[in-house]
Amino acid sequence: MVSEPLTSDWDDLRRWPDVEASNLQAWDATDLLLLDEAGALPGGDGDVVVIGDHHGALTLGALAAGGSGVRVHQDGILNERALDANAGRRGVDGYARHGLDASLVAGARLVLLQLPRSLDELDEIAQLIAQHAHADVRVLAGGRVKHMSLRMNDVLGASFTTVRPSLARQKSRVLRVSGPREDIATTWPRQRTHDDLGVTVVAHGGVFAGTNIDIGTRLLLEHLPEMREADRAVDLASGSGVVAAALALARPALSVLATDQSAAAVASTVATAEANGVGQRVEVVRADALEMLEPATAQLIVLNPPFHVGSAVHTGLAERLFADAARALEPGGELWCVWNTPLSYRPILDKLIGSTKQVQRTSKFTVTSSRKRT
Repeated sequence: MVSEPLTSDWDDLRRWPDVEASNLQAWDATDLLLLDEAGALPGGDGDVVVIGDHHGALTLGALAAGGSGVRVHQDGILNERALDANAGRRGVDGYARHGLDASLVAGARLVLLQLPRSLDELDEIAQLIAQHAHADVRVLAGGRVKHMSLRMNDVLGASFTTVRPSLARQKSRVLRVSGPREDIATTWPRQRTHDDLGVTVVAHGGVFAGTNIDIGTRLLLEHLPEMREADRAVDLASGSGVVAAALALARPALSVLATDQSAAAVASTVATAEANGVGQRVEVVRADALEMLEPATAQLIVLNPPFHVGSAVHTGLAERLFADAARALEPGGELWCVWNTPLSYRPILDKLIGSTKQVQRTSKFTVTSSRKRT
């Protein structure tokens, strides 16, 4: 759910109501602190860049403060839609969406950044800005104090000469960053070949596990031969794309649809498929779950669901993906899933999809196969 639109005054951010569906606010103290720290914005078209805006408050606040042609990058597709909806309700345009590439920051003089939780993601962003922004660029990187660490200063300091923290306000803090280093080379995306599995993984900084293959995914990959025959399989929440690539490698006649809401994940999945020579058989779509599929059309879905919102365990994300898988599966279709054993998802899978069997269980992870009820 998207909250009510902003008014023209920054102070009115404080009257923006809660986003009921996620129990999060559509603005937070970090948005306000970043905008206050920015002061008078540079007036040139495209001088201001916003990265990581949650629901649009930072972008719309920058526009209200006089920003022109604000360039924006949001990793999550739902964040993009929240910004568009709030801007539309207010009748505001004046921003342009970009991927995480040189076009986002080329010549920029001010970057407003909501700090990501991932240090690798922060490193990729910092390298990009240092390489392509104006030599006098100011980067204001803000976050909630409880989620910030001194390692963030070190990551930023690898690409910039100056990193100075602000005083904390309302449990938020801003890192004031300037002085791009001249010898910065892009090290993203990164690539690693796993000879034991016969698969190469390519990952951008914002992807969970990076070029590693986590224990749960490894467990799931062991059971690829047991999955039902299908003309097309779906890798839901594809991440780095390792499952999609492994499926395509294991079954030369199979086409795979890989989907994720994250721009970093989609770019990584495309690159991983190409690195393994299966790019022509892996279609990659950035989407909210399986919204692109008609009901009862999927034969086989494979899922390693996310179970964190930031640093907190949150089962709602997985349950939402289970429900959409249930909608998309044809009668008799299968969902193969790996999940953290303590989360005990099996009764939920039984209820939403149908008969669910435990294929393998360890103290940390469980692999299940669910057959859509007829």
